[in-house]
Amino acid sequence: MLNPPKLIGHRGVKNLSPENTLNSIELAHKLGLKWIEIDVKISKDLVPILLHDDTLERTTDGKGLPTDFNYDDLKKLDAGFSFYNYSTNICIPTLKQVLLFCKRNEIGLNIELKSNLGFEKNNVEAIAKLLSNFNFTNQYYFSSFDWPSVILMKKFLPNSYYGLLIDGFSKDISLKNTLDICEKYNFSCCGFNKNIINSDIMNEMKRHNLITTIYSEKNLKPSEANALWSMGVKSIFIDDPKEFKIS
Repeated sequence: MLNPPKLIGHRGVKNLSPENTLNSIELAHKLGLKWIEIDVKISKDLVPILLHDDTLERTTDGKGLPTDFNYDDLKKLDAGFSFYNYSTNICIPTLKQVLLFCKRNEIGLNIELKSNLGFEKNNVEAIAKLLSNFNFTNQYYFSSFDWPSVILMKKFLPNSYYGLLIDGFSKDISLKNTLDICEKYNFSCCGFNKNIINSDIMNEMKRHNLITTIYSEKNLKPSEANALWSMGVKSIFIDDPKEFKIS
């Protein structure tokens, strides 16, 4: 049974160290976090790497799409420059490097599928191939705002755990639609934007025996987190856990 903790490091601890880097993941571990959320997509040569955005500009000193470059070129980029405003030796890590660190340190993972437009299938296949050949015994689950990606991933890795991410509701995305998909594919959880969570959603999540996770555009205070946990939220993605008591 999927059992993530109350706090999950968001892209490592992105307010304290460059997001989606080994430095950030190592710091999250030092601060006592037992689980980390990471964003994964592929390079031109189909190497699963950690990167949140569609392009390289915001978090590295590079420009363009990651799918325009082989990993040997991507790893030369400075993934710490944008955070520190000076040159560092921090590089874009591969998913394999992160799996090795997390396995060695017994860290659980939420792997968010973040493919570039047009590369969704390639992204899923490359990540599935890596996980199927890697003896990662820690708990982990896949999630995505791109629901077809997690549905496809389950075909490759049927014994893994899965969840949907919901930033807001619309005529195309309703709570009923979300719950129906979770039931159809036997998904375990849903991650909601804090701004849309309410007691009605929580009641339906409990009724369907689904885990609720919460993310936010800003780092939550302990008082805000306690209110969400009291509602029945299982896990909160945190950018800086220093104000929290981590057991």
